[in-house]
Amino acid sequence: MSSRPSSGDESTHAALVDHLLAHSVQRGDFTLKSGARSEWFIDSKQTVCRPDGLLLVADLALAAVPPDTGAVGGLTVGADPVAYGIAAVGATRGRELRSFTIRKEAKDHGVQGRLAGALQPGDKVVITEDTVTRGTSPLEAARVVRELGADPVMILVVVDRGGTCAAMAAAEGIAFHPLVTAPELGFDYGS
Repeated sequence: MSSRPSSGDESTHAALVDHLLAHSVQRGDFTLKSGARSEWFIDSKQTVCRPDGLLLVADLALAAVPPDTGAVGGLTVGADPVAYGIAAVGATRGRELRSFTIRKEAKDHGVQGRLAGALQPGDKVVITEDTVTRGTSPLEAARVVRELGADPVMILVVVDRGGTCAAMAAAEGIAFHPLVTAPELGFDYGS
């Protein structure tokens, strides 16, 4: 796993945690997609689809994205606002990153079946996602990116809810960088 924010990013990180707690975290009794019960639920799209939240995400992400990265994207729908926001904000700061989406199923028309967007063979790629619990979506996106001839170098997520994606990414030779973790939101992994 990547290190926590540098001192220059600490206030942005704290602001993102506050934004997530205010807009994305719900407390109660929930059944997760995995079937597990939880006392909390997070809908990170409530943060990444608000301009102030997306700017916080983009600020932290752009500080973490390796300089030789050519494109950002991942499996639709969780990756989309994150990748597009990072690319758009990056462009305003002289950082040229193309963005893309990996469809859940191949289309029989358009570019490359599952690919929508500006991914190119040979690109160094950061796979994005809003929230990971187990980590299967970004790893699926990484496999498709490799099949398309690009190199996934990092999985960058807004929230690591489950604490298992880092080891799975490492097993695939991919760096893992969560902007915020469940413990930073006040919850144990897997709770």
